[in-house]
Amino acid sequence: MIRRLYIVLALAWCCTALGQAASPAGLWQTVSDRNGQPDGLVRIVEADGELTGTVVAVFSPPAKSANPLCESCRGELKDKPVVGMVILRGVRRTPGGYSPGTILDPDNGKTYDCDLELLDAGRKLKLRGYLGLRLFGRSQEWTRKE
Repeated sequence: MIRRLYIVLALAWCCTALGQAASPAGLWQTVSDRNGQPDGLVRIVEADGELTGTVVAVFSPPAKSANPLCESCRGELKDKPVVGMVILRGVRRTPGGYSPGTILDPDNGKTYDCDLELLDAGRKLKLRGYLGLRLFGRSQEWTRKE
């Protein structure tokens, strides 16, 4: 009887673990569009159902500094440190994936609509930033670092 209980509990635990979808929450390595080299680290967290991404490191080189300022940003973000800046906002889990949100490109100070998709069992994150139509945008793949 006890043996059967252990087997049932083990199966229930395994099925629960398998049924959980991978999450974009975690630490991600970004890649430069210019040279394809690692560009920095972004931590994505989920709070109140919304995903937000904060820059935790900028690699130097290729950046001029490990602590660059967002010189091209406008408003309250103008000349603020990129490290610590929230660049991903408004993404929420939906039954079919994730709702669009926005992403800030600190290199040019522009904010874009964005979609994201987990790939490779949650080890890669595909982000597509665009203005208006998805057709007019660019994609990046980030790699999970933890």
